[in-house]
Amino acid sequence: MGTLTIIMIAAGAFLGGGVISYFAWDKALVKKKNTIISEAISEAEVTRKEKELQAKEKYLQLKSEHDRNFNEKNQKIAAAETKLQQREATITSRIEETQRMKKELEVIRENLDKQLERVEKKSEELEKAHREQVEKLESLSGLSAEEAKKELMESLQENAKSEAIGLINEIIDEAKMTANKEAKKIVLETIQRVATETAIENAVTVFHIESDELKGRIIGREGRNIRALEAATGVEIVVDDTPEAILLSAFDPVRREIARLSLHQLVTDGRIHPARIEEVVNKTKKQIEEEIIEIGKRTTIDLGVHGLHPELIRMIGKMKYRSSYGQNLLQHSREVANLCAIMASELGLNPKIAKRAGLLHDIGKVADEEPELPHAVYGMKLAEKFKEKPEICNAIGAHHDEVEMSSLISPIVQVCDAISGARPGARREIVESYIKRLKDLEALAMSYPGVLKTYAIQAGRELRVIVGSEKISDSDSEKLSFEIARRVQDEMTYPGQVKITVIRETRSVNYAK
Repeated sequence: MGTLTIIMIAAGAFLGGGVISYFAWDKALVKKKNTIISEAISEAEVTRKEKELQAKEKYLQLKSEHDRNFNEKNQKIAAAETKLQQREATITSRIEETQRMKKELEVIRENLDKQLERVEKKSEELEKAHREQVEKLESLSGLSAEEAKKELMESLQENAKSEAIGLINEIIDEAKMTANKEAKKIVLETIQRVATETAIENAVTVFHIESDELKGRIIGREGRNIRALEAATGVEIVVDDTPEAILLSAFDPVRREIARLSLHQLVTDGRIHPARIEEVVNKTKKQIEEEIIEIGKRTTIDLGVHGLHPELIRMIGKMKYRSSYGQNLLQHSREVANLCAIMASELGLNPKIAKRAGLLHDIGKVADEEPELPHAVYGMKLAEKFKEKPEICNAIGAHHDEVEMSSLISPIVQVCDAISGARPGARREIVESYIKRLKDLEALAMSYPGVLKTYAIQAGRELRVIVGSEKISDSDSEKLSFEIARRVQDEMTYPGQVKITVIRETRSVNYAK
């Protein structure tokens, strides 16, 4: 075999093996392809079944929800139908009842018409009989019907007056039993929950000095120092024989305080001459003005009253140096404010508005100028000027009945003002005027016939009247008490209220021997 033959045989063998390897690889690819296709078909089938199951569950869920909504709507419709049926039945029964009552009323009207006819006939007969009786009585008594009627009216009027007074007292007692108990409770709780100091002031301030030698220096050569001090402060300075004391007299307490502080600074410094006096007084005035504003601010903060106009705050501070019947005006206003807040809370009203009105109710007493109006009305004008609420303005103006009350806060302020001013120790009353008031009370009661003795007791808060039992009856006692109370209320001025007690007794005395 030649070389060429060997090479051809080798090449044929190589090519035959490649052909066999290619066919095997192709067969494997077909098999793998079929496997992938079958797996994809299986996965697609599984996915299809899962989607079908999910769709079926969603369908069942939506169907269940639809059925539930449908059932609820059916239930609501059924309930509405039941309610309509009940309402229809009720209306039907009412219509039937109305028709039945209408028939009954027609029957009653017919009966009443018949009875009215009978009554008219009887009335005519009675009127005829009455005329005959009146004619007989006139002929027997010798008096005409008009004269007899006049005498009867006078007698009935007197009896009716006594009975009316008794009835009034019964109505008042009954009202007190039902309403006064709660009112007393509110007032007592209000008073008990507020306590302030008793402050007494007057129109004179005593300035104490270390020795009487200072009096000459204060007077100065030919009185120039004291004249300069009086001109700068507007206060009358009294230097008399009172040991180690000088009197500062003025109705304006702010001026007295300026004079006192200025004098204290001059005496402490030792330099007392007109120029120095004017300098010290001006400095003290500025200091007092600042102190007044600070007092006003501190008072409003303590009471929780906010948003006041600066001028109103300054007036509140001025109240510290003002007194009314010996009662410090600032202490009185603070007390009234607290009383108003407590009473308003007890009555279910706004305590902040009540407290604000109580604090400002006497603001008209500390005005810079002297007004011609009463202090309550002028205070109301000031409050309106500084944009206070209408109910607060009305409460200020109406607390002495000079203005008609238009809100529930107004009577609260009036009552609390009376409580603060009438409590024991609140106000100083001159002995002479106090005794005169008691004597006037007793004299007023003694002016009535049948009164034996009168006693004004409890600092003039009660008047006891002793009457003769043979001259005045029990019904007359009630009438007398009522009339005395009216006259005291109309003719006299007094704090709080006065109780009138008429005492009538019968005594039978015998002796066994």
